[in-house]
Formats: sequence, C-alpha cells, structure tokens
Amino acid sequence: MQLVDLSQDIYQGMQVYPGHLKTVVFDHALHEETALRFVGGFSFQTKGIIFNDNGPTHVDSFSHLDPDPSAQTIDQMSLNLFYGPAVCLDVSHVGAGQDITAEHLDAAQDAVDVTVERGDILLLHTGTHGRYAGQPQYLTEFPGLGETGSEWIVEHGVKTFGVDSPTPDNPTSKSYPCHMMCRRHHITHYENLTNLDQLIGKRFTFIGFPLKVLGAHGGPTRAVALLDGPA
Repeated sequence: MQLVDLSQDIYQGMQVYPGHLKTVVFDHALHEETALRFVGGFSFQTKGIIFNDNGPTHVDSFSHLDPDPSAQTIDQMSLNLFYGPAVCLDVSHVGAGQDITAEHLDAAQDAVDVTVERGDILLLHTGTHGRYAGQPQYLTEFPGLGETGSEWIVEHGVKTFGVDSPTPDNPTSKSYPCHMMCRRHHITHYENLTNLDQLIGKRFTFIGFPLKVLGAHGGPTRAVALLDGPA
C-alpha cells in the first residue's frame, strides 16, 4: 500500500484565508529548561501552536456553512464523512478567476479511466498549491466551482469533496455558490489540500479525520490517500 500526504505544512507565516487568524508557532519548553526538573538526564521540549479552525488543511463543519443554530459543529459530524472511496479529477487548466463548470467536470471525468460514483469523495486538482505555495498569489489566483459545477457534485452523489486551494468558490465571487450548495445539501468539503497531482485519474481511499475540538466550525486535518501498489 502507498500513502500520499495531502496536508500542507503548518508554520508561522503560512498563507491563510483573508480575515482568518494567522498561524503562530513558538517554542514553549526547551530541553535545557526542563532538564532542571529531573534527575538522570531526562528532559523534554514542546511547541505552542495557535491557528484558526479553518486555517491550515481542514474540513468545514456544517455550522461554518450554515447559520442555523442546529447546524452541526465539527465534533458532532459523522466520521463517515471523513473517510471512504475517492477519486481525483484534474481541472488545473481552468484559469484563475474562472468558474469550474459542469462541462469542465464532465470533460475531466471523460479524460480518465475512473468514474465518480454515488457516495464517493471527490478531490479536484486545481494546481493552486503547486503553483503558489507560500506566496500571496495562493489566496487570489485560482479558479472555483460555479453554480453548474457545484450542482454537478450534488447530481453525482458526492458525499464530501476537496480542493488544493483556500476555498472551492471562485475568489472573484461575492455570492459563493459552492458554499451555498453545501449549506442546502449538507455536503462538506476540504480546503488547502496538496499533492493532488499524484492522484489524478486514480481510485483510492481518502482518510481525513479532523481534530475533535468541541464546538469548532472547522477541523484541521492530516489528510492522506491510501493507494494500492508499492510505495
């Protein structure tokens, strides 16, 4: 079996969606400090980390998408949403600021040997992280799902989806049709994935369990793809 890491690095200065809490990483305890508390040579060190629940690679909770007080927070959502059979389609040719349409998704599926089946997790390779990792353009220069592309996900019975960009919506949009589709149909998604180029046209198992933070509106995640075959 082969594991492909789909999570971006977490570090101070990483790009986060505009308006979200910036990531802070600092030395909390050092070996030379903690050694003074023990005998026999033992010591330890730790980091302190502060980040937004929707900051690094993460999955949105329904409460993030929906103002309804009954909308589930990340700890209340079914674990089944974060694990299962998956496919990856390539839409990296769609230009920055353009909508990813149903026609784009049909063509992306026709170009490979796999078919999106009901209950699948769908990952969309936009190429954004590969092009602009760590750069300001990562937050602005990418395409997003328009209305027809968002409805394509519903029509194909996708249970969860994900992108290698800060949001599945077009960064030029002020109405966010993809997030609104997620609200209407109770479909969640991952943002800030990476290495999706290694999965294009393949069927695999997606594993992306979020941190179980009570009441959180998103879940930072160590997402991986499990592929059959040698590492």
